[in-house]
Amino acid sequence: MRATMPFRAVRAAAFAAVSVALGVGAHAVGGGSVSALAVLVALLIAFLPAHALARRERTLAVILPALAASQAALHLLFSFAHTLEPVTAGSAMSGGHIHSGLMPGLGMLIMHGWAVALTAAWLARGEALLWALLRRLAVRLRIVLAVFPDPAYGAVVVPVIERRVVARPVVLGHSVGRRGPPGTVRTVPA
Repeated sequence: MRATMPFRAVRAAAFAAVSVALGVGAHAVGGGSVSALAVLVALLIAFLPAHALARRERTLAVILPALAASQAALHLLFSFAHTLEPVTAGSAMSGGHIHSGLMPGLGMLIMHGWAVALTAAWLARGEALLWALLRRLAVRLRIVLAVFPDPAYGAVVVPVIERRVVARPVVLGHSVGRRGPPGTVRTVPA
């Protein structure tokens, strides 16, 4: 199953919004601040690869490295945007988040690793559930369209199957009379 363009755009936009919101939130909890321009650039950075990957169902093997690369790009963007801001008394170091350079410390790498692993597992499970639901809906839609055809596409011709009734006595009503040439009707004299 492949995704259509509007479905891909919605999935990519949802992914970008959640990724950037989590990134900005974690950055703020760590003591950083992010400008509106950096958030818009981050949305674009998260949206483009997500849109490219949204063509079909993706597994954890694809989601994990893509998410790690996206998170590294967002971290560099937010750190770079933070280093461009004027330094005030509490902005350089707050809550253990040091913004003196673009490279994170060991604690931040561990937190990024946990965030990538948990988010990738969550997204892979969500992908599997979403695509399973879509496959089930597609099957049910085909059944509904077969039973109730759309008049815009013309009448659907359903072949009529004629069945011959095989007369059987009550005594042999439970047996199946499949012996003999096709289309013959055998009756047992009473």
